[in-house]
Amino acid sequence: MRKKSLFIASVVSLSLSLLTACSIPWLESNEAIPENKILRIMESNQISNLDSAKYVDIVSWNILYNVNEGLMRLGPNNRLVNGMAESVEVSPDKKTYTFKLRDDAEWSDEEPVTAHDFEYAWKRALDPRIKSEYAYILYPIMGAEEYNKGRGSANQVKVKAIDDHTLEVCLKQPEHEFLSLTTQSTYFPQRKDIVEKYGEEYAKSPDKMVYNGPFIIDSVTPTQVRLLKNERYWDKDTVQLGQVDVQVQADTSKRINFYNSGKADITKIDSEFVYAFKQTTDYTSLELASSQYLLMNQSKPFFKNPNIRRAISLAIDRNEIVDRVLKDGSKPAGALIPPALSVEGQSFRQRAGGEVVGHNPSLAQTYFNKGLRELGLTRPPESIVMLSFNDQRSYVALSIKEQLKAKLGLEIKLNTLPRKTKVDHELKGEFDMTMSSWFADYSDPIGFLEIWTANSGLNYMKFNNAAYDRLIKQAKAAASHNKKTSLMIQAEKLLVGTGEGQQAALVPLYYETNSFLQKPYVKGLHRHPYGAEYDLKWASVDGKQ
Repeated sequence: MRKKSLFIASVVSLSLSLLTACSIPWLESNEAIPENKILRIMESNQISNLDSAKYVDIVSWNILYNVNEGLMRLGPNNRLVNGMAESVEVSPDKKTYTFKLRDDAEWSDEEPVTAHDFEYAWKRALDPRIKSEYAYILYPIMGAEEYNKGRGSANQVKVKAIDDHTLEVCLKQPEHEFLSLTTQSTYFPQRKDIVEKYGEEYAKSPDKMVYNGPFIIDSVTPTQVRLLKNERYWDKDTVQLGQVDVQVQADTSKRINFYNSGKADITKIDSEFVYAFKQTTDYTSLELASSQYLLMNQSKPFFKNPNIRRAISLAIDRNEIVDRVLKDGSKPAGALIPPALSVEGQSFRQRAGGEVVGHNPSLAQTYFNKGLRELGLTRPPESIVMLSFNDQRSYVALSIKEQLKAKLGLEIKLNTLPRKTKVDHELKGEFDMTMSSWFADYSDPIGFLEIWTANSGLNYMKFNNAAYDRLIKQAKAAASHNKKTSLMIQAEKLLVGTGEGQQAALVPLYYETNSFLQKPYVKGLHRHPYGAEYDLKWASVDGKQ
């Protein structure tokens, strides 16, 4: 996903009257719940969709993750723990999974959670008419991709409720991280009777959906959500919080004002405020399984040339970006797959022997001149436009513009756009260069690599390399972790490397770090480097006055 991800925004239209300086309803505490049972969180982005088959943004995912539960859950220390599944059996060939659901699993309306709810939800997300952005995450299941792409039927998707408490899933090939996949929102169960009852209005308001996770939604607008403890949740005794208020405020200084005045317990901060708070006890950060990078549209003749791409990658000083522009703990990226992702307990970057590319302006100039000669040019074109985000990353775009001008004489124009408009341009191929990112949906590094195969719908840069596609296909079919990792290392070097025969198809920029202010009394809130950003199940506000 997105996901995490390259999160494609389809933001609900927002009336400014929902958020005013003098009236913010969520700040009025529910008198039935004591203050030491209420957690208040400030978010920076809007909520778009609470239908787990259709959601696209990280804030919606955070909410969905805490009001629903899949077969497995990502627990403390990023370890998988059982969710709706009480047990799972895996066949010797590792292609058939048989899940046994809990007898005491209930929806918030007291109906039992059944295996049929999972079968229905997965097939609904795959239905081509739904147009789910994250349907591809179900593709390991036999028949799933064919159904989603209109080449098969729902009956051919090999997920089946054997009875109310038994779910059988058959995979196309062994999938080492399949249990991790089941923590994703697209894998959450849905009730057929509820979805069909409300139709297009399903999940548009809290009373038009049901919940099987630690919390339920009490109220929601695009900028605020109130969660209450779900008394029907199978593990409700573990849940300490009675209420969670999530408020969206794009302006960082306003979020900090709420935090400093005691009206929020947790808030995100961005790079311009990290320096001021980094030495305080309230500051905390999390290294994400997220990479920011630069894409070059290879349907354009200039960027189809590998030497031009190599030159651009070698010309950019990543340390300059993280140390002088971001200053938020992010790390320079010399590869695509971030250090926060591990394989069998070891960072993928360590397994790969470190970074793949670095800063070499002299070699960059050599490649650039060679590329110009191959293209029959005496100087670079002057009409190159780079798309960038309209947030703090616009400063990164400006740094890239200045560096390419100084080191290669390459003049680019910046087009800074809101996320949705930017993605629309990318989907249509209307760009020369564009800043982009990928946030891991789950623990498998393959997610960073498979989107650049020739037939991927997310391959906006139109990279097409048969050798690369073969490596990804072999990696996904590998019988062992070691073999799969070896193939992924080869594929990554081919994709981003700047040596002869390597493609430099995209330019790694930096590995992202999230920074927060969090009151010392907030305990047990688990943040994850991939998937949903936080889990409230184990959280408490011990000592809050």
